[in-house]
Amino acid sequence: MAAKQWHLVSYDVHDPKRLRRVAKTLESYGTRLQYSVFRCRLDVEMLEKLHWQLAQIMDDVDDLLVIPLCGRCAARVPEHSTGDQSSWAEPPPSFRVV
Repeated sequence: MAAKQWHLVSYDVHDPKRLRRVAKTLESYGTRLQYSVFRCRLDVEMLEKLHWQLAQIMDDVDDLLVIPLCGRCAARVPEHSTGDQSSWAEPPPSFRVV
C-alpha cells in the first residue's frame, strides 16, 4: 500500500453549481479548513482520482491548487491558526519492525 501524505487543496470556482459539486467531492476526501480550503491525507492513487474527478467538474475559468506537505511541515502548522491541528500529526505505525 502506498504511503499517504497531507495535501492542502484550495479552489476558486466561478459558478455556484460547480462550486457546490467541487466542495461535495472534496468533503469525501478530507476536512474543510475554510470555505474553499481542505486538508486531505492521500496516497498517489487517491490524489490522481481526486484530480480526475475535479477535472470532470471544473471549467477552464476555475482554479485549483494542491500543495503536498511533508509530515514535518504538517506538524508545523501554526498554533495561532484557527481550528484544531492535533490531527495533523503523523499517525503512529500500525506495526513494529523487530
